[in-house]
Amino acid sequence: MKVVVAIDSFKGSLSSIEAGNAIKEGILRAKKNAKVVVKPLADGGEGTTDAFIEGFACEKVYVDVTGPSANKVNAYYGYEKESHTAIIEMASAAGITLLEKKDPMNATTYGVGEMIKDAIQRGCRNFIIGIGGSATNDGGIGMLQALGFEFFAEDNSPVGQGGQALSKIKSISDANKLKELDECNFKIACDVNNPLYGSNGATYIYGPQKGVTEDMRDLLDEGMKNYAQRTKEFNGTDFANTPGAGAAGGLGFAFLSFLNGKLESGIELILDAVKLEEELKDADYVITGEGRLDHQTAMGKAPIGVAKLAKKYGAKVIALAGSISPGAQKCNEEGIDAYFCILNSVVTLQEAMNKDTARENMINTTEQIFRLLS
Repeated sequence: MKVVVAIDSFKGSLSSIEAGNAIKEGILRAKKNAKVVVKPLADGGEGTTDAFIEGFACEKVYVDVTGPSANKVNAYYGYEKESHTAIIEMASAAGITLLEKKDPMNATTYGVGEMIKDAIQRGCRNFIIGIGGSATNDGGIGMLQALGFEFFAEDNSPVGQGGQALSKIKSISDANKLKELDECNFKIACDVNNPLYGSNGATYIYGPQKGVTEDMRDLLDEGMKNYAQRTKEFNGTDFANTPGAGAAGGLGFAFLSFLNGKLESGIELILDAVKLEEELKDADYVITGEGRLDHQTAMGKAPIGVAKLAKKYGAKVIALAGSISPGAQKCNEEGIDAYFCILNSVVTLQEAMNKDTARENMINTTEQIFRLLS
């Protein structure tokens, strides 16, 4: 019997690998000769870097960078030396949780560029970047400025930082950009389809959660439009209406237009990066899941990505969760054959999320499932 385990983290309780190893222990208690393969799982959002660091023994690299409010923050990324790969979450340098006060006119992605620059100097040429949870609406120009791109106003002075700078852009220069960028490959985990500007663009749809008010909305959106036009004049590209260009306040557009980045479904990108499909080809069972299984899980979250890939090879798919909510039945329609809650008694949320308790519950539930399957 071969079992492949690819389970998302139980946030605040177990990491992806901790949950996976607990499941492995439970399987082996019931079926000592089973072959169990544990893979890290994430969807490109929060926790992706940690999943890679733990799952592949990547080096955790700390670096002081410019935060969204231009203050210094201590961020980190994963460094895989053999493949020259960096795994970065933009939110660690420009995330909304780093702000004391929301300020979309001035919030910058400069620190994201500093992280990329640090990784390049370390020898990285391949990048996997998650761009969820941003505090910014600057179109990614802060990141680009940190990488050596320059944005000038009509009087040839630098336009500055933040969303307020976009409407000032008159010309762009890459004369001082990092030359190594031409050797780099950027894969961006992006699960939104919004264009750069317009009623369905970055500012209108995601701006309010970053502090964009009605009186600044049109100004910022016009700035995005100006930015797109100046970019087209500069390098001939036109990605403003490409699905995902508006992701992370226009950061998606910056990767597409200046760094030849590829926007990919977060879960598909991660599943490819961890080489899950290769292990699924001869798997009998696949174990996946997340902290809470509900109707949103069925709408394409990480466990469903695993299930769909497993079904390609005819494996049975079992999901484990800390809680099961109404609507979880939809998961059965999306490839999960059966799902189970790991709780075995009535406890408080705090007790359920205790790391030791969650681990023991995971082991025990898995053992009982595989005693039946054995």
